[in-house]
Amino acid sequence: MDYKKEKMDELLNAQINAQNVNTVDKEFKDLMKSLFAHIKEISADMRKAFGKTVNEFKLQMENKIAQVREQLKGGKDAGEYIDLTLSKPILKYGAMHPLNRIYKRFESYYINNGFNVVSGPEIELDKYNCEMLNMPAHHPARGMQDTFYLEFPNKILRSHTSAMQIRYMLKHKPPVKIISPGIVYRVDDLDPQHTPMFFQLEGLVVGENITFSDLKGTIMNCVQNVFGKDIKARFVPCYYPYTEPSAGIDITCPVCGGKKCRTCKHSGWIRVGGCGMVHPNVFRNVGYPENIQGFAFGYGMSKFPQIEYKLPELRILHDNNIKVFKQLH
Repeated sequence: MDYKKEKMDELLNAQINAQNVNTVDKEFKDLMKSLFAHIKEISADMRKAFGKTVNEFKLQMENKIAQVREQLKGGKDAGEYIDLTLSKPILKYGAMHPLNRIYKRFESYYINNGFNVVSGPEIELDKYNCEMLNMPAHHPARGMQDTFYLEFPNKILRSHTSAMQIRYMLKHKPPVKIISPGIVYRVDDLDPQHTPMFFQLEGLVVGENITFSDLKGTIMNCVQNVFGKDIKARFVPCYYPYTEPSAGIDITCPVCGGKKCRTCKHSGWIRVGGCGMVHPNVFRNVGYPENIQGFAFGYGMSKFPQIEYKLPELRILHDNNIKVFKQLH
């Protein structure tokens, strides 16, 4: 009888989980059969105490096993369970999308340099996407955005993630240091270099004594961190309504190293984004004090995998062709 008592204690103290619940249940039922068969061997004066101990053991074990089964219960019928002790099928694992792989390198750089990552709605209000970014109604710059309107004139598919900069500044006092990645939409014809939906990464830094030199250092350090020390960046005068002064961001062509090739249209440089010092009107719209300065920047992330993997068309990134993606790894 001693070995049965040891087995009872062993089962009561066992950690029952998805992997061993069936095994423990079988051992429990086998032991109960043995215990009930042993009752006739117990003397009359000990039989009552023995029966009480066995019943208490039975109740505790049934409760423990029932709790685990309840957690594993699946399907509509009460009797259906996920049996995790069965052999699992051989699963073929996928791989990270080329666009996400490159984005993660940018994200890692900015997080390591103290930036917070923020996200927001793709269906946006016009006042966040345009008006508060120094683009009031009938402003000529609105034509640059080629916006999809869902409920004219208020709701749109966001044309940039700069709207998140407004949302963030309305809720947070300076200093601010954020990046806002996400999908954006513009009325572009579908061709080898353009799609009406693409991935963008924008950033914002706000505080006292922020200068254009800080902006240049941030961009150049990021580019060299992501693509290597041999890649350089240059800043070309440009126009954006929400920054002043503004600049386009060019980097030396990663394909030819600046030696001029078909990818860079024989210029040695590729335009990958834009940047500038935040326009004072934007700070006024969010209620920031006059002594605050800041810079903003944005990258068209879809261009980077097209360059790095020498893709003939931008559309390949959105086709979800697994055979093509496998070749890129």
